[in-house]
Amino acid sequence: MIIRDITSSEMTLFASIVGRLQISNSVESVRSAILPDVVKLLRADGGSSFIWRDAERKFCNGLNFGIAPEIHSLYVDWFQTRDPMTFKMRANGRATIVDQVLARSDLLKSEFYNDMLKIDGLEWGINLYSFDDQNRDLGDLRVWRRKDKENFEDREKMLLDIIEPLFRTSLLRENAQRVSLTPREREVVELMSRGCTDRDIARILGMSFSTVRTHLNKTMDKFGCANRAELAATFVKQHGMVS
Repeated sequence: MIIRDITSSEMTLFASIVGRLQISNSVESVRSAILPDVVKLLRADGGSSFIWRDAERKFCNGLNFGIAPEIHSLYVDWFQTRDPMTFKMRANGRATIVDQVLARSDLLKSEFYNDMLKIDGLEWGINLYSFDDQNRDLGDLRVWRRKDKENFEDREKMLLDIIEPLFRTSLLRENAQRVSLTPREREVVELMSRGCTDRDIARILGMSFSTVRTHLNKTMDKFGCANRAELAATFVKQHGMVS
């Protein structure tokens, strides 16, 4: 894949983004560490980043660079439930320009544009979303240019698509580091992952059946897993299996 129209300073910026993705220490720092440089690399004016939380049915943990704080707050508090394009862009699975999912005429007529984007002069958007193996949201990058610039093109899509696997790997790594299990929770999940029933685990560890269930439910919440099979697969993938 050859990226045309990229300057030497932008290549240096790209290398900086890659380096930061390799050393970031938390989910928030992964996104905040690269957002300003991604905005500059795409020759844009501002950007934001969120994580979709299924349990809350909304985008959370918002970050903002170069967009008026009041506009960012408007989105968080009101317009994310009136957003005509974000869920369509998420479904694409790769870098997507707003115009690919929403006709410009429809955007310009929308409340989303006239009562939010237009106030800050934001006109042209491109988004990138990353997901784990269970299609759970890890985080996104949303980049905007103001009206006096031209729309995003293939150059920007290609740059984001190159960054995405690194972005995803970094978020997965930091997500795993954030999941902290107590020694007892780890014992319970490890036995469950080996195929033991709840009653087997209770007998082996000398605890009640209900306590085993409590540990498993808490651990599923920590990992964001919907069921025991998903928990077992996630645990083995992230922590390995003791022989």
